[in-house]
This record gives sequence, C-alpha cells and structure tokens, in this order.
Amino acid sequence: RPYIYIDYLIVGGGGSAGAAGGGGAGAGGLITSYGSLSGGGVSSVDPLALTDGTSYSWTVGNGGTGVVHSNQGNNGDDSSFSGGSLTTITAVGGGGSGAGTPIQAGKLGGSGGASGQCCIASGGDGTASQGFKGGSKSVTNGTNYVSPGGGGAGAPGGDLNNDTTPTAGGIGLAVNILNTTNAATASVGEVSGSDVYYAGGGGGSKEQGGGSGAAGGLGGGVQGGYGCPGTAPPAAAANTGGGGGGTGGCGSVF
Repeated sequence: RPYIYIDYLIVGGGGSAGAAGGGGAGAGGLITSYGSLSGGGVSSVDPLALTDGTSYSWTVGNGGTGVVHSNQGNNGDDSSFSGGSLTTITAVGGGGSGAGTPIQAGKLGGSGGASGQCCIASGGDGTASQGFKGGSKSVTNGTNYVSPGGGGAGAPGGDLNNDTTPTAGGIGLAVNILNTTNAATASVGEVSGSDVYYAGGGGGSKEQGGGSGAAGGLGGGVQGGYGCPGTAPPAAAANTGGGGGGTGGCGSVF
C-alpha cells in the first residue's frame, strides 16, 4: 500500500504550579516535523508515513490540575499518536513546579517545572528533544519571596539569583503548521505577529515588595501570581501546552 506523508505537531499538556509560593510550571513537550526546529532546540523530525486504509489513534493530554497547600504542582498529561506499524509518538506532559514549602524542587516533564519561592532548590529537567529545564533558585529568601519561571519548548525558565525579581517562563516554539487565522479560529496556540507559538513556560511568582509576577513564555505560559494572600494556582492554558503561572504566597488561602 502506498504511504501518505504528512507533517505533524504534537504537544503535551502543561503542568500546574505548586502551592503556596510556587514557581512557574513547565510546558508540555513539543515534537514537530514542520519547520526547522522541534522542542528542546533540536532539528525537526521526519514527517509521518501513514498507510492508506490503516486506523490511527491519538490522545490529547490535559493540563495539570491545581493543588492545595502544601504540595508540588501536578504534571500535565502526555499526548500521543499511534497505529499501524508506527512507533508510538509521545509528547510528555509539562512538569509541575515546586511549592514554597516543604518540597521546593520542580518536577521533570516535557519541559521542567521551576523551584518554589523558599530556599535554594533546583528546577526540573525537560525531556530530551521536547523541552527545556525549569528555573532554579540559588539564593535563600530575604523578605520578598520570589520564584523562577518554568521551562518552555524554546528555552529554559530563568534561573533566580536574587530575592527581588521573579524570572519569566521559557519561550515556547513558533510552529506555523496552522497560519495565524486558522489557529485563532481553532483556538489553539498563542498568536504573536505572524507566528503561532506553543508550549511556553509559566512565569515566576512574588509574595511581597511591590511589582508583579513574571511573564509567562509565549505559547500559553501563564503570568506568575503576586501577593499575600496570593492568587490560587492557575490552571494551565487550554490548547497551547503552556505551563501554569507561579502562585503567590501565604498557604492559608489555598
């Protein structure tokens, strides 16, 4: 039977943030044959060779659900495509971020979740050829309680070496397999200019000292929360693979 060759894009569900004082969550892993790059900074993969008359199936991963104090965020669900003689293609769900206490480290995911506001801790690693690492915090808290951003498909979350300014989520990846008009109509991805971005990391949070949470990465990454009592853990953005924004401080509200 003849093959039908198609380009594709598959993105895992974004992670959610830890509570309270969570970092930015990681974006879902991204794999594509369209364009020159795939997630994690590698070259795009080969198009799919599908067999006429063969049944194929796919799963679209949900974003990570929000959590209550004091827990790490949840990973997003995997997305997958399989059937016939294909080796199953799996885009790994994004990593949940660390909480302020007691577990500060971010989780491994398609892109990794960032560490929480409290203390010195590491962001989670991204999955090879799908996404980047979440931001780590290398200083102990002063008075402002800030957290790093989650990893994206196009760049890692920003590492944090101060107690003043939270860091942004890693940018996602522009994949124009759908043009901006079609993407907007279908409510998928995040349109910016002439490009459509997917799988941006969530922004870091801040408890006090003025200012705001950091920006999420282009591709559905959610801005980090601010305040005490802070904002509840936002759900990961729908239909983008973006990571949830970091949560504000004060666990009594979650």
